[in-house]
Amino acid sequence: MTPSATGTGVSGEGFQPPARVVMIGAGQLARMTYQAAVDYGVALHVLATSADDPAVTAGAALSLGAYDRVGDLVAAAGHGDVLTFDHELVPPAHLRTLEDMGHVLQPNASALAFAQDKLHARRLLGGVGRLPVPMPAFAPAGTADDIAAFAVTHGWPVVAKARGGGYDGRGVHVLAGPDDARRLLPGSPGTAEPEWVVEEHLDISAELAILVARRPSGQFVSYPPVGTRQEDGMCRELVMPADVPAEVAGEATRLAESIVAGIDATGICAIELFWVADGRLLLNELALRPHNSGHATIEACVTSQFHQHLRAVLDWPLGPTTLVRPAAATVNLVGGAQGVDYAVRLPGALGVPGAHVHLYAKASRPGRKVGHVTALGASTEEALDTARTAAAILTEP
Repeated sequence: MTPSATGTGVSGEGFQPPARVVMIGAGQLARMTYQAAVDYGVALHVLATSADDPAVTAGAALSLGAYDRVGDLVAAAGHGDVLTFDHELVPPAHLRTLEDMGHVLQPNASALAFAQDKLHARRLLGGVGRLPVPMPAFAPAGTADDIAAFAVTHGWPVVAKARGGGYDGRGVHVLAGPDDARRLLPGSPGTAEPEWVVEEHLDISAELAILVARRPSGQFVSYPPVGTRQEDGMCRELVMPADVPAEVAGEATRLAESIVAGIDATGICAIELFWVADGRLLLNELALRPHNSGHATIEACVTSQFHQHLRAVLDWPLGPTTLVRPAAATVNLVGGAQGVDYAVRLPGALGVPGAHVHLYAKASRPGRKVGHVTALGASTEEALDTARTAAAILTEP
């Protein structure tokens, strides 16, 4: 496919944008980044696979192409001063090619490797930064025998994770015993490095996400910790601030900031942590881009994660992360077995006082995030009740 520049973008006659940013990917994260770019007069150009991608239908200028074709990446990169991402799927070799050509990547290819490859992150993060990074016991796994050997020491069940490409529960499997391991990895090992990581199964008290924004010049700010509720590996609900003791929230923030500085990451970074029953905080994974866990910041914080990401990658002063109300909650809208006509249901959801509905202009299908609802309140319980009420109007049969 030959890339072509079309679309609208910031193009008022005689207007010179303060900056030009290219985002690889044109999904809902790029859509909401574009909406923030409009506020700042920033020209955001996206590499899209289709003119129907969410960021494009919102109005972003585009190049049509594929994130795994270096020629398409190079063509898109020419439309901006800074290149950033709404996913981690660009092949590492292509990222290095872009850097070798002189394009500015925020975050850079070395930092992105920690989000692209779980085994790479597990192997290297232990000694990075001011603090060693605690994490679950793990091992590379290329065969069912590798998994069984790990279970001899750590017991069944175990958790197998694909090294890269997994999100919303994809590529994560809880294995109860050797039969499950053989179903996952039935063949013999290849010559390449193992494509799976096996980890100990944890007794998790809470799952946390810490959003940290960092500029290339070093300034960083952190948002209040977010508590997430997962279902089948997908985040379904989140509350802000997380319902954990103050000392746990403080330790989680310090750990996240240490990781972000240690790998020289820039932009918005989401550090996902497990708080386990024995009191430890352990690294789950990283996302070096705007993240689902930060959607509440649009209404809940002085500076949204999308405005903050633009400020960070452009090395502009970062904004306050203060909550404007004591608490916030977000409920993700996930497609079900039957198609849902959101246009018909939207007025009912908007009638719920305090509910903020965001739809991503995506067709509904099972397991696909198609929007979210955020509410603010005096407590996380109050905010969550409001968000759930509006979300139910939109999604329940």
